[in-house]
Formats: sequence, C-alpha cells, structure tokens
Amino acid sequence: MSNGWNESADVWIADNSGDGDFSRQHVLDRPMHERINKQKFATALDIGCGEGRFCRMLSNLGIAATGIDPTERLIEHARSCDPNGAYYVHYAEKLDLPDGAFDLVTSYLSMIDITDIDAAVSEMVRVLRPGGTLLIANLNSFSTAATPTTWVKGDNGSEHFCLDRYMEERSEWVQWRGIRIKNWHRPFSRYMKILLSHNLVLRHFDEPLPGSEHGGMYERYYRAPYFHIMEWEKP
Repeated sequence: MSNGWNESADVWIADNSGDGDFSRQHVLDRPMHERINKQKFATALDIGCGEGRFCRMLSNLGIAATGIDPTERLIEHARSCDPNGAYYVHYAEKLDLPDGAFDLVTSYLSMIDITDIDAAVSEMVRVLRPGGTLLIANLNSFSTAATPTTWVKGDNGSEHFCLDRYMEERSEWVQWRGIRIKNWHRPFSRYMKILLSHNLVLRHFDEPLPGSEHGGMYERYYRAPYFHIMEWEKP
C-alpha cells in the first residue's frame, strides 16, 4: 500500500531540496548541528534521507555520510546533487548494512514515516557502534495528535490548540503545498519504551523554538510543542 512518497517525490524535491522548509531552516538545523559538533564523528547514517539535504550538510561538516530512503525518486535526486555521496534505496526496518558500522545514526523527521518502528529502531541500534550516538529529530506527539483544524477559536475569539486520541497509535494522511503522505502518530511513551528497551542512554532532550525574530511563528511554536530532539548513546 502506498504511503504517498512516490507520488509526492517531485513536489517534495521542488519544495525542500534547497534550504529546506521553515522548520528545518529556523528550528531544527541549528540544534542538530550543535549536538553533532560537540563530538567528533567520522561516519554517519541518515535514516530516511529523502533528497539528501541533511547528508550533504553532514558531509560539509567533514563526516562520511550514508543516506538511505525507500523512495527511489528521492535517492535518484540525492545522487544527482551529490555524485560522490553514498545513497541507497533501503527500508529502515531492514538495513543491508553491517553491524556497528557508524559513529552516528540520524533520524531527521523520518520516524513519523516508518510503519514498523520497533524493527527500525532495532536496525538503527544494530548498525551503530558501541559508544555511538543516535540523534533523533521528530514531530512532537502532541503535534501529531492534533485535530485536523489544530487551532480553533473559542466563543471569546481566543485560539486554542486541540488534540485528540493521543494514546491511539495510528497512521493518517497529511497534505500541504501539493504533498500528500501518510504519517504515524504514536504517544511519546511508545517511542521512549522502544529506545529504552535497547539500553540506550539519553544524553540530551530539547523542544527547540525558532528565534523570536520570527514573530508569529515563534509565538505558535512557543504556545504548542511541534518538535523534539533526542540524543541517545549506545553502551
């Protein structure tokens, strides 16, 4: 069954292959770089690399980056942008890669696209060397549990962020700017239980915001959580 990525690949490339969308540029890139720059990584695997944007950023930091994604069109574009890069069509749930091959494994807004999250996390941990880092940026579970209208106005004109069915794990179609894909909502406890089951050690957690210079966008992110970043270490 399609998850929408094959059909949306070209629109996604046109929308994100340069600097990326607002959230990547102004919310997530800086704190992700900060975590990476605190350590010296030689090799990295980017899970769900899409059109290769973050792999190219890792390469610019001097890290030998490998990107995997199940969408062939996105991998084709990644290779065209970075002919010397390493990009492969793989599913996160079954990586054709050796054990302990990477110092760093990143999942930059890809966990919400993965159907079998248990198998995927097991594979991420397997290919990570002992002492290595699993760095995750994900949509906050409060955000993925939001109702279709998300922000609603009360009788007095005030706006409220609405969510529902928080504890119910489910996939839903989401659509914006011509992109239509299937995302997964999972309660935050679901992710935490999986990660803790692998004896990973949580080293960092944050819910990043854009800078206050972004005005209305800053206010929205400040009022309701959209993203979180987690850094885990493999013993």
